[in-house]
Amino acid sequence: MNTVARLARAEWGLIYVTVREALARKGWRAIPVTLTAVCLTAVLQFVQNQPWGFRFVQDIGSVRAEEPLWLDLLRTPLSLFVPALDLPVWGALLQVLVVFGIAEICLGWWRMLVIAYATTLAGTLYARVAISLGPGTPLGLPVTDAQVVDTGPSAAVVGLAVFVAWRYHAYWTAWGVIAAMVIEVAFKGNLAGKEHIAALVAVLVLYGISILRHRRRHRHRRPGSGRTGSGFPPIQS
Repeated sequence: MNTVARLARAEWGLIYVTVREALARKGWRAIPVTLTAVCLTAVLQFVQNQPWGFRFVQDIGSVRAEEPLWLDLLRTPLSLFVPALDLPVWGALLQVLVVFGIAEICLGWWRMLVIAYATTLAGTLYARVAISLGPGTPLGLPVTDAQVVDTGPSAAVVGLAVFVAWRYHAYWTAWGVIAAMVIEVAFKGNLAGKEHIAALVAVLVLYGISILRHRRRHRHRRPGSGRTGSGFPPIQS
């Protein structure tokens, strides 16, 4: 048991301390954007399950590859908070609360939103490319997938989980999430699974940009200032 605890502390200790201290200091005020996202997801779920609200939610937050690109780009930000109709809503709410909450504390609310939107947008754009490639290629999808309603926070959750894990040195967790997404595509190469791979590619690019910015700031910091301005957490010994 001591070995398990030691491994868990090494993997998640820095994340745990960061989140615990923020919640102890501010309580729920530490994650205002996450709570707003949870409430918005719950409201959209309620509305889309009403006879009078389904079409409304589809019009403002439903993304399909068969529709004009400009329309999907307008809907993509809100589509992140529209729960998929074929999945239990509690799963989406729990994912948003836990993963978004940790990311908001560890990365800041604006970085969290940038990563969430970028990974969701990557999935939206990938779907169009994959359908144009067709099912005869490893990255392609059948034309019938153009009619699939593509909503929900899953791509953002995958991207945020990997970014936070990398940033806070929880490398086994990051690679575990990546491996799970690859296995998902291997056994069930549907639109959702392949969009998760697109989200991983997007987050890899974002993390690479973050590292380059960190190195540039570190290189140009004033000698003896003791500050890197990187925003990276300290490396724990």
